[in-house]
Amino acid sequence: MAQISLKNISKTYTTGSKAVDNINLGIENKEFMVLVGPSGCGKSTTLRMIAGLEEISEGTVHIGDREVNNVPAKDRDIAMVFQNYALYPHMTVAENMSFGLKLRKFPKSEINRRVSEATEILGIKHLINRRPRQLSGGERQRVALGRAIVRKPTAFLFDEPLSNLDAKMRVQMRTEIHKLRVRLQTTFIYVTHDQTEALTLGDRICVMKDGKIQQCADPMTIYDKPANKFVAGFIGSPPINIMNGRIIKKERKYYFDEGKFQVKIVEQMHKKIASYEGKEVFFGIRAEDVYDKLFVSESTPENTIRAACEVVEPLGSEVYLYLNSGKHTFIARVGAHNRPDVNRDMDLVLDMSKVHFFDKDTEKTII
Repeated sequence: MAQISLKNISKTYTTGSKAVDNINLGIENKEFMVLVGPSGCGKSTTLRMIAGLEEISEGTVHIGDREVNNVPAKDRDIAMVFQNYALYPHMTVAENMSFGLKLRKFPKSEINRRVSEATEILGIKHLINRRPRQLSGGERQRVALGRAIVRKPTAFLFDEPLSNLDAKMRVQMRTEIHKLRVRLQTTFIYVTHDQTEALTLGDRICVMKDGKIQQCADPMTIYDKPANKFVAGFIGSPPINIMNGRIIKKERKYYFDEGKFQVKIVEQMHKKIASYEGKEVFFGIRAEDVYDKLFVSESTPENTIRAACEVVEPLGSEVYLYLNSGKHTFIARVGAHNRPDVNRDMDLVLDMSKVHFFDKDTEKTII
């Protein structure tokens, strides 16, 4: 059982700064939990407190039924994979992978069996006699994974393991980690600042900011129903378009007035938005929900706006249009065939059933 529970966990340094501020989080057995957020948000500190590499200032950590606050890292039955691989340069791949088992006095036959099994899983059997300097970044990361696998821990902890790899290798290693998770059927806790990794790997994503949890949910809930403006802006590529404006009412209909354009709010949102009549709010719409009117079969003046196309950015299978309403800049993600002229006005259709509104003061989601 590798159920992990954090109860009222805080980390305060001697300087008085608080890296982690009273967080509560339950991680189920065999779950892949991703902690994501910007640099300095407390995600790595949280992971290190679970691992026993960082002292807990307040609260308790349970692994299974056991409180582990005062249990040394080596006795927590977890394995950690670091950003910098942490391989011994003078040891071969086989020696690096078996070192921890030798310290624990495992029989030689069991060590050889586990190393052979791990190298087979990771496809590095042909590298067992090489040293780290003879390996590529991706191969070194596989060795670091193998060193964790041979221990057969109850949980794997990953601290930004792919951040030193190039873009192509990151994609490949994401796939390898996913396959590994399916094969090993144990608990994974994965720290990253890359929201693509979070969306593709996690059963649930825990978004953190300033030492606090902003939202914890499955990837599509995080993407489609963000708890606040920060979560909406952090998860998604390109980031969600955010504009500020005012809610107005005309002829029993509600509109968002950006200053340069007005769009009608769909009826199913009226109940939640009614109390904001006359008030300023933040309006959010994702790039894939902004369309070129020329490629839309149905539109109305009430969901159509006019904006200048300032930059066209082809990305192979799709195109990003960088637009300017006269007050805000925003992005549309369109098909590869759609390449309008630069520095010309164009009509755009907004999918008003997909928009989000955020409270101007609290930045919490209204809809």
